[in-house]
Amino acid sequence: MSTITESEIKPKIGITIGDLNGVGIEVIIKTFADSRMLSVCTPVIYGSSKVISYHRKSLHQQEFNFNTIRTAEEASHKKTNVINCWEEDVKVELGKPSTIAGTYAFKSLEAAGKDVLDKKIDAIVTAPIDKSTIHSDAFPFKGHTEYFAKLCGNAEHVMLMVSDKLRV
Repeated sequence: MSTITESEIKPKIGITIGDLNGVGIEVIIKTFADSRMLSVCTPVIYGSSKVISYHRKSLHQQEFNFNTIRTAEEASHKKTNVINCWEEDVKVELGKPSTIAGTYAFKSLEAAGKDVLDKKIDAIVTAPIDKSTIHSDAFPFKGHTEYFAKLCGNAEHVMLMVSDKLRV
């Protein structure tokens, strides 16, 4: 009889940061500041440890800690993990639309998309993007759904939102 490991029980969830000037990183930080979340999944945030640290400091969320890793395979099942999708410094201007923020939101999507296709993570949760700032020649899509449909080679696709009281 084989032993089931923790990684076989908890899914490894890739989390994209969305617009780095938007609310996405705040939601991620506040979600994983509650350590109980680590009992249901192994989070792998695709973004920048510098940007996440900036948001953590601006939110005064010192109880949120993370583990910086290079690849999803290095993810600790007992910590929130962050993969740096870029090394350069990026100016964060909370609440201000920016094509630069759109560029980095796309870098986060690309890295998570590659890892889910390579089966390094089990699923992806996306933080909100600003569709007006991410749209470019590299990202000619209406949003996340269309991007992932193209990435996976699916012409037909649907977006699904589920809560305890509502399924859309």
